[in-house]
Amino acid sequence: MNALLRNAMTNENHQILTAALVAAGPLALIGFGLLPEAMLNQNGIRAARIGATISLATLGLACLAAISLGFNGLVDVQLTVVSAFKLGVYFDNLSACLLVLIAFLLAVIARYSVNYLAGDPAQGRFTKWLCLTGGSVLSIVISGNLVQFALAWCATSLSLHQLLVFYPERPGALLAARKKFILSRLGDAGLLMAIVLVYKVFHTWDFSVLFNATRHLHETGFIMDGGEVNLICFLLVAVAMLKSAQFPFHSWLPDTMETPTPVSALMHAGIINAGGYLIIRLNPLVTLSPAAMSTLALFGAFTALFASLVMLTHASVKRSLAFSTVAQMGFMMLECGLGAFGLAVLHLVAHSLYKAHAFLSSGSIVSMAKSAWTPTGKPIAHPLTFVAAFGTAGLMALGSAWFFGVDYRHEPALFVLGCTFAMALAYALWNLWSQLLDFKMAVFGVVFGGGIVAVYFALHKIFGQLIGQSEWVNSQLNTWTGMVLLVTLLALFLLVLVVQTELPVWTNRPLFQVIYVHARNGFYFNTLANRLVTAVWPIKVIRNKK
Repeated sequence: MNALLRNAMTNENHQILTAALVAAGPLALIGFGLLPEAMLNQNGIRAARIGATISLATLGLACLAAISLGFNGLVDVQLTVVSAFKLGVYFDNLSACLLVLIAFLLAVIARYSVNYLAGDPAQGRFTKWLCLTGGSVLSIVISGNLVQFALAWCATSLSLHQLLVFYPERPGALLAARKKFILSRLGDAGLLMAIVLVYKVFHTWDFSVLFNATRHLHETGFIMDGGEVNLICFLLVAVAMLKSAQFPFHSWLPDTMETPTPVSALMHAGIINAGGYLIIRLNPLVTLSPAAMSTLALFGAFTALFASLVMLTHASVKRSLAFSTVAQMGFMMLECGLGAFGLAVLHLVAHSLYKAHAFLSSGSIVSMAKSAWTPTGKPIAHPLTFVAAFGTAGLMALGSAWFFGVDYRHEPALFVLGCTFAMALAYALWNLWSQLLDFKMAVFGVVFGGGIVAVYFALHKIFGQLIGQSEWVNSQLNTWTGMVLLVTLLALFLLVLVVQTELPVWTNRPLFQVIYVHARNGFYFNTLANRLVTAVWPIKVIRNKK
């Protein structure tokens, strides 16, 4: 009995210690961000250095917490404040992965900002809101219940708004920030409705209790108040779409280029992923509604294709990167909608690291492009080259799937994503072989492509196990409507592949030139959104007094 009591006390101490490590960083960032703006502006460079130091310390604490999690397992600490409202920490493998990722990105961005804004009279104000935004994002990841999650979610949006209007004398910055503000408030309203319905149906907001309840519903196949559960899932899907700039709510993101570059890096590499994290975190709940999942997959796929085509028409580096982010978020929503949550986490991590680097180095992109090898002239769109590339990529995808034990017959979501990946690889091989088709290039393409596919499936396995890959997926995929959905998705991606391969041939055709002009203008969805926002909230430029 004494041994059991000592073990229980030891486990409780480990839980409290790990929870303290997890919460210390976000609390320190938020505490520093709550200091008066005037005081921080008195010595902006010193404030920026302190903010960077706190961010680096947060990264260290996050790494220690992740190590502690590896030894002691899930951390679920709750402190009752009033009635059903609690403050707590829910820290599992998913939380640890994203906590370390976000803390790392924040440390890099904060350090970059020290020199980037050096000499700006408002550097202290920038650091204040950067720390508040970073602390709020980290709070989302470690929240122990839905109410705490929603509070951190709203705090992130409101803090980011102050960064988006850092230069209030710029009309473009104000317009983009106001579009984002309106859409975020709609998302907040949807999230509030969802958490009210969650409490009505499940009588709890705690993640651990909620996940156990949804697991029971999955196992029994009996869902009480099915209409309300479906409504909850559709609300969560809508909130995720609003947060992650999905079509037709995407136009604000490419317009946020008037902000300092560190804000773009933080927003595109971290905050924009919040929608995907919402679905991944609540996947035991969202998968109760296959219709909501399929809706998310369709909108995600269309967003990915729409934004990728528009991206090709922009010469501006940062604006092209912004549309790239919209496309990547669309693909992540597709992965979530298909139930491939392990791949969605892999996508989230890879995209965050890539996009932070892309924005922070965007100023040197011209010199980088000059020093890099690029194809000369137009590729020869030979049908046999395309067939060879497509066949090679397909065989690689099938072989790697077999090697890593992926059964496409019982995992339709992975079949679609595997085919999509094979199409992307086929395009890369076609582009390479169209330029330099000889024995060495052929061998290089096969070896390189095989390595990429192998890494893809290996990371799928690793991340699936890391986050405890959910056994609950989109059950609608196994029905005839699901098959129609999968065929539609594959047809859309194949169409884009054909367009990309034939693009050099079509450049001089009148119809293509007309479509290019419309795509260059985002098919005028941005113009419509701007008119709606200015009608509701007219722009009055405030001269910045520094």
